[in-house]
Amino acid sequence: MSKTVLITGASTGIGRATALKFQNEGWNVIATMRSPEKEQELNTLENVMVTKLDVLDLESISAAVEQGINKFGGIDVLVNNAGYGAYGPLEAFPRENIERQFNTNVMGLMDVTRAVLPIMRSNKNGVIINISSIGGRMTFPLGSLYHGTKFAVEGISEALNYETSQFGVKVKLVEPGAIATDFGGRSFDFRNDENLVEYQPTVQALMTAFETLGTNTSPASLVGDVIFDAATDGTNQIRYTAGADAEEYMKNRKALDDATFIGGMFQQFSLKQ
Repeated sequence: MSKTVLITGASTGIGRATALKFQNEGWNVIATMRSPEKEQELNTLENVMVTKLDVLDLESISAAVEQGINKFGGIDVLVNNAGYGAYGPLEAFPRENIERQFNTNVMGLMDVTRAVLPIMRSNKNGVIINISSIGGRMTFPLGSLYHGTKFAVEGISEALNYETSQFGVKVKLVEPGAIATDFGGRSFDFRNDENLVEYQPTVQALMTAFETLGTNTSPASLVGDVIFDAATDGTNQIRYTAGADAEEYMKNRKALDDATFIGGMFQQFSLKQ
């Protein structure tokens, strides 16, 4: 029998590429998104079920999991992909935006995981893949919110893996670098207040850096391939990088002490230390 994967945030980018990868490999795919009525491709493919799931809505999570099980009989792999990035001076963010960033990237991920875990625990088998980022191992200026969520995802995943491995379920992390998706568009919440003049040189430095990063991206399909490998390689490996830039950053982060690495980031962004 074909195995089944549930993917959150499958309407665009990494989630969509991952759904296409698993479908192409013969898997059943539960492709979830906030607005399934807008989908025009995935719902035409064999063995793909498109359904609504908003990670901020507990009822939609339960309904999507139930619908997927009713159609395909179980869930073998969960890919927690839904999320977005908030960047800007911390002082520029209203509290409701801070809550939304953490509720989406952290609480939503845990709520979906908690909905699927009983199924995997009962079957004594499964893989949970949480989409983190190189931003879960290192930081860029003005990313206190986004990096805060991704550092949390890293810690949650590593700790949870101890628990779930005892009954045959593995938790893994995929850490992409710069990927050619809409992360800088609708999946990006950038806040700035020009009255906060002290932050403006940093804001400008970040904008310049993002323009450079945007010219050196990897395709979302590359991340989909890495996710599929993580789901199927049968190893105890926890972390998987995705993208040449991610590999380079992670190599340097491991090799250099904090003072050297962080000092280099200050220099890269032309910031005073």
